[in-house]
Amino acid sequence: METISLKEQYLAFKAENPKKRIRDIAAALNVSEAELLMTSLGENVVILENTFDALLKEITGLGYVMALTRNECCVHERKGIYEKVSFSPHAGLVLGSDIDLRLFMSQWKLGFAVEDNNLKSFQFFDGNGVAIHKIYLTDKSNVENYHELVTRFRKADQQAVALFPTEPAAKPALPDEEIDVAAFHEAWTGLQDTHEFFGLLKRFNLNRTQALRLAPAGFAKQINADDFKGVVQHCAEQQVPIMVFVGNHGCIQIHTGTVTRIVEMDTWFNVIDPEFNLHLRMDAVAAVWHVVKPSADGDVNSIELFDSEGEMIVQLFGKRKPGLPELKEWREILANIS
Repeated sequence: METISLKEQYLAFKAENPKKRIRDIAAALNVSEAELLMTSLGENVVILENTFDALLKEITGLGYVMALTRNECCVHERKGIYEKVSFSPHAGLVLGSDIDLRLFMSQWKLGFAVEDNNLKSFQFFDGNGVAIHKIYLTDKSNVENYHELVTRFRKADQQAVALFPTEPAAKPALPDEEIDVAAFHEAWTGLQDTHEFFGLLKRFNLNRTQALRLAPAGFAKQINADDFKGVVQHCAEQQVPIMVFVGNHGCIQIHTGTVTRIVEMDTWFNVIDPEFNLHLRMDAVAAVWHVVKPSADGDVNSIELFDSEGEMIVQLFGKRKPGLPELKEWREILANIS
């Protein structure tokens, strides 16, 4: 009866608010997005077997699609083909020239095939019913392949399932005065790869914004939101290729390439290009940092945005590959930050 009641609430709310997205409706009804989807099982929603790694290896057959990953403050949409999909015990990788993902499959608990107003998608959620990653078909996608995958990965029991909520793991962080700052500085300046930075945080029991505050001189500088917008605007004007990372606890999605069309609307800062869209809530940005990390290929500069809880919202780099130094044009743009 609860599901029926929720469905009635959902339909009534949609009728009164036809432009509202399902995520916003879920928040208004104080339920999860996955719970709302399950009210339509047997209609336009199919619940999938929890063999998501096997399904993702088959997504290449859909051809040209749109990948969507978001957190509370930012949405990252990238069009292309899922290529070079692989999994290890630690993470999954999609390393296509267009769609570039890091997948943390332990967080992927629920999956659905959804058809909404002829828009077909695969959608994946954590145990709290919060969206981790979505794959939308485009007018260039292989629809026949989509239906075949839905049939093959369809769960036999199409009844709604209970969520199994989990609390986010507490991020242990020592008080500043208990940090061996000299050893931390030595370790930071001795980095050989930017990927070592996460291990550095764990080693010294630091959260990320705390590490930036305690960084060695010249390696982290707090800047403002207008500086961030200026960097993106200059990259667009000069067509400097960048890397834009947006993620959550289950997926990180990366755009590598240029950005062109910048649109600000109310509190949203948007990139609206044919292959890549970014939608960023500027009113949720609590801190912006310019961060420098040493590597075997020279220093690597990033711009990092955080919310009021210290969670990463979005991270920008100049386009780069291991073995090559950072783009000179990217460094020049950053050098002009106030």
